[in-house]
Formats: sequence, structure tokens, C-alpha cells
Amino acid sequence: MPTKKKPKPLEGLFYGIFLTCGLVSIAFVLGITVYLVISGAPAIAQIGLIPFLSGQIWSPSTGNYGILPFILTSVYGTVGAVAIGLPLGFLTALFLSKFAGKKVARLIRSAVELLAGIPSVVYGLVGMIVLVPAIQNTFGLSSGATLLAAIIVLAIMILPYITSVSATSLDAVPKEYEEGSLALGATDVETYFKVSVHAARSGIATAVMQGVGRALGEAMAIIMVAGNVANMPELLGSVRFLTTAIVSEMSYAPYGSLQRNALFSIGLVLFIFIVLVNVVLHLIARRKED
Repeated sequence: MPTKKKPKPLEGLFYGIFLTCGLVSIAFVLGITVYLVISGAPAIAQIGLIPFLSGQIWSPSTGNYGILPFILTSVYGTVGAVAIGLPLGFLTALFLSKFAGKKVARLIRSAVELLAGIPSVVYGLVGMIVLVPAIQNTFGLSSGATLLAAIIVLAIMILPYITSVSATSLDAVPKEYEEGSLALGATDVETYFKVSVHAARSGIATAVMQGVGRALGEAMAIIMVAGNVANMPELLGSVRFLTTAIVSEMSYAPYGSLQRNALFSIGLVLFIFIVLVNVVLHLIARRKED
């Protein structure tokens, strides 16, 4: 019988390091979850789950803590951003991976990487200076800081994440798959869309997860272009997202007050929402793989 090889000391050392890093990552996630539950649950219990989630008025001065406008705004903003950013990012990734020449692909990849490295406050500043006045003048509004402006900014911000991850996944598709499809008489476009994309679907789903997470979690850029007003969402109206609600009030909310605890509760709702979206997208990707 073949003898089992003993692991080398160096391999055991690196295994321990990698295992420790993985456990630390899990500990961070669990720590954040526990902290949000401990900090946010008391306010929800005091306000009431249904009034908190379905209330349409957020006014701490009058004791109203309804976050339905924030939830709907975050949902509409994320869906709108993904609806714009996903097709653009996916088609750009397909072009970079399968159609573009090396020089063109290198140039576009550099531009995409630069977009990913730009701080969010810069996106917000450019949106506030360029996009907001353009929307105001185009639609004749008193203020161009609207949900539409936030959607456009978020779509631009998630574009590099979707493009980079999708392009990497498409590049990893074995050439044998494409060569076999071409040998059977399929055209290049048919091969790329029906074979390459199908083989890279798990990576593309990961790109969508990253884009959704970035859109849901962004605060600094959209607080500069969305108006930051607690209204029910309208495409051409000023709105406030879940993230911006926390950012705009946390600095002056009295420590230990119901208002401050309610802000932690908003963070808990946002965290649960992101987890649910990731789980759903992961299950969809797994089902398609099966």
C-alpha cells in the first residue's frame, strides 16, 4: 500500500496562516451581525416592527420612525442602477474578452480599473456639479437632486465591478468549449453568447452580487445628488436612502437616545437586506449550474 506523505513544515505553516485568515473573516462577519442585532433590536422592539418598517414618516422630533420611504428608495435606486449598469458592464466585458484587440482591450481595462479606484466622494462631486444641474434644466425642476441622479451615479459606480469580474470569468472559459461550438457550425456571436456566457455564468452572477452590494451600501456619493429628503420615492423627486439616513443623522443623534438606536436599526435592516439579496442571487446561480 502506498504510504501517506507527511506534510512539510512550511506547508503546515501556510495552511495554518490561511485557516486563521479564513476564521478571522468569519469572526468579523459574526461580530458585525451580533453588534447590529444588539444595537438595533431594542429600538425595533420599542417602536414596533410593523410601524418601523411600514411607517411613511421619519421625524425623530415628533416621535415618528417609519423607514418605508428609505427602503423603497434603496430598492428602486438599486434596481435602476443594476438595470443600467448590468447590460453596459456585461457587454463591455464580452467585448474586452472576445472581440477587442490586445491594445484596445488593454486601454479599456485600464480605464475600467481607474473607474473602480476613484473615491465615491469624487463621483458625488461630479454628479452634483454636472448631473444635478443638467437634470434640473432638462425637466424644469426646482432642484435636480433626485432619485434619477442617484440611479445614474450608482450605475456608473457599479460599472467597473461588473465589467472586471465578468471579463475575468469570460477569460477563464476553456478554449475547447468555443472551438467545439465553432466546429459544429455556430457563428462567433452564437458561440460567445450561448457557450462562453453560459460557462461563465457563476462569475457573472458574482459580478452582479458585487454591483448590488456596492449600490446598496453607497452613501457618500448619493447623499450629494439625491437631495437627502425623507420622501416617498419619485424618479424626479428628492429622496433619502437607507445609508444616507444613517450618515446624515448619526453625528448629532444623542447617545443612548431612541433616534440613535433607530439609526442602528436601519443599519440592521440594510445588513439583512444585503444578505438576503446575496443569498437569492447565489441560489439562482447554483440552480442554473445544476
